[in-house]
Amino acid sequence: MKRLLSIKYSAGAFSAAMLFLRLGLGFLMMAHGYDKLLRFSSLHNTFLNFMGIGSTFSLTLVIFAEFFCSLFLVLGLFTRLSVLPLMITMCVALFQVHHGEVFGKGETDALFLTSYIVLLFLGPGRVSVDSMISK
Repeated sequence: MKRLLSIKYSAGAFSAAMLFLRLGLGFLMMAHGYDKLLRFSSLHNTFLNFMGIGSTFSLTLVIFAEFFCSLFLVLGLFTRLSVLPLMITMCVALFQVHHGEVFGKGETDALFLTSYIVLLFLGPGRVSVDSMISK
């Protein structure tokens, strides 16, 4: 019981937690990107035209973020860099599409955004390609 209430943690526990966070976020978001990638031809004309850049280009950027950056996240490759497009995508989804409804339809976007901010601050952990490269 005392251990459950402790605020101390080991480096191994931290790395395991970061691995689980990266894998969970990466695979969940990759599924969204893969769905958009498969339906590209039917979505490109009806997708959100963000800041006037065109719906096709907006969809391409979202697919890049949701699928490819999530793949990098799963691998732990360029983690902090790959989280940035995902954060931008979640901000657009939360504030532009769901009108900032954090406790409504935008709740999932807010959870993803919060988790990406944690990854940006803390990094990928020891079990990652980034960690192997830095050695």
